[in-house]
Amino acid sequence: MKVLTPLRRGPEVPARRVDADLVVLGVEVALVAAAVAVGAVLNAHGVGLHADAAPLYAIWRPHLGWGTPAALLVATGVLGWGVRWARTAGWGRLLVAAYLAAVAWTMSLALVDGWSAGFTRRLTPQAEYLHEVPGITDITAMLVGFSARILDFQPDAWSTHTAGHPPGALLLFVGLDRIGLGGPTAAAAACVLVGATVTVSVPVTLRALGAVEAARRVLPFLVLLPGAIWVGVSADGIFTGVVAAGLALLAVRGLVAAAVGGLLLGCALYLSYGFVLVGVLALAVVVLRPRDRWPALFAALVGAVAVVAAFTLAGFWWLDGYHLVVERYHQGWAADRPYGYWVWANVAALLLCAGPALGPALLRTALASDAPARTVARRWRGPDRGPAIAWFDALRGAGPTRLLPLAAVLAVVAADVSGLSKAEVERIWLPFVVWLLVAAAHLPSPARRVWLAGQVLTALAVSHLLWTVS
Repeated sequence: MKVLTPLRRGPEVPARRVDADLVVLGVEVALVAAAVAVGAVLNAHGVGLHADAAPLYAIWRPHLGWGTPAALLVATGVLGWGVRWARTAGWGRLLVAAYLAAVAWTMSLALVDGWSAGFTRRLTPQAEYLHEVPGITDITAMLVGFSARILDFQPDAWSTHTAGHPPGALLLFVGLDRIGLGGPTAAAAACVLVGATVTVSVPVTLRALGAVEAARRVLPFLVLLPGAIWVGVSADGIFTGVVAAGLALLAVRGLVAAAVGGLLLGCALYLSYGFVLVGVLALAVVVLRPRDRWPALFAALVGAVAVVAAFTLAGFWWLDGYHLVVERYHQGWAADRPYGYWVWANVAALLLCAGPALGPALLRTALASDAPARTVARRWRGPDRGPAIAWFDALRGAGPTRLLPLAAVLAVVAADVSGLSKAEVERIWLPFVVWLLVAAAHLPSPARRVWLAGQVLTALAVSHLLWTVS
């Protein structure tokens, strides 16, 4: 007699865990509301927040645009069809589709502000890198004299964004100009096209580290990222793509890939001084590699050191630039922006960039049965286990969906408490946001589409109620 096996059902979501998710969502909403309310009061009293729509660097301007129906169409497609397809599609086709969908989503959000204001003229203000490109006739001379032009209140001082970053950021746009892709339209397109590659790099990283199903679960959250508002268009979109690609190459098999990954991460150090914190993510990836982790680390260090050596020999010393940037930072708005507000309002801005799914996802990651803190406590008690070995085993055992978000949290906390990130973090922290959202793999299947819809609503609300500026 044939026995019928009952169909297996997915794990049910404990009621208390659902309640905890709602509590976290309530905390997120309260934090954002408090940041908006306190920001409005401080602005009304003339406190120098230098952000009209604090905690975001934007102004209040409800509007619609050509991108509105396009954004709704993309979101409907991903929610109604893409989430299901992400579970079953062939890997290569899935990554191509995700990349194209991310480009469409980013462009749609940019075009809510219009073709000109939202895309082609977004990188043309005096503070942007493109302002300096026509004056760069000798790259070697620019690198040698770069640090001398960082401080403000001198005739040849760099524009705000150029002065606030190492010379690699300016070189990106100079390079585009040299190959015939100069001008604001090509630069804006580069930001969108490179920024959208996180929908390839992050899943490839997870797959290389043994979390294939998690990569599929996270992918829709990367496609419909609310932070795409700032990928299109700001240079931080390119920065995010470069960092993610470097980490992905560090994760995949082969020492050559690791060396190239180190090369990209070394380049990232010359895109933003804050990317020294990417080292926390890089170490997490190395720890999680299934094999050859120490040779891979050495290969990556060789690649990164090669970049540092190249810039140093060309005349730019990173530490000199960093110390001068800190001084330049306090010559400008940072001197007015109150640390007591931004140290917590930054978190509200982060939530608007990452979306409301972030809090519940991180909560579930922290409460996981094999979270790092629990694992180390258990393994430390084992025979012949010293604290160093216990911690290493615990970190490896935590897996990429726990360790990578944890590393991103540590990087964000360090950036926040440093006081060198006061406002505008919705774009500055994009390279960390995409790794924070790896925690979305822990959201339960029945609720995943609901949380994704919350991501969409957040992006649409910000893009239609505010006029964001880069």
